[in-house]
Amino acid sequence: MNTKVSKIIYWVSTGLIGLFILPGVFFLNSPFAIEGTHHLGMPYWFHLELGIAKFIGGIILVLPMIPRSLKEWAYVGFGIDSISAIIGLVAVDGPVLKSFSPLIFFAILWVSYYYYHKQNTV
Repeated sequence: MNTKVSKIIYWVSTGLIGLFILPGVFFLNSPFAIEGTHHLGMPYWFHLELGIAKFIGGIILVLPMIPRSLKEWAYVGFGIDSISAIIGLVAVDGPVLKSFSPLIFFAILWVSYYYYHKQNTV
């Protein structure tokens, strides 16, 4: 696959992550968002901390001038967040289909990560 296609795949997947993550900071105090973390038994302060951290991670992934090491940590953080979300949802709701919805985000994250490294090693 040529580098132009790799860049397009990288930016589309990274853009989707940004579109999903970045607006979330504006809805941290919405009843839907608060109920989501409350449903999992998490305190409000953790809800705020996680929301702000995800916003910062989203900025790190989307901005191209951010150093590679920071991007690596953002990918790791989002990966841990996705896996933890699946574990938490399965623990609370059981192994129902909606418990595995974070896999969609994780798959897009993996594509972004793979093509980030692919374009930086060529």
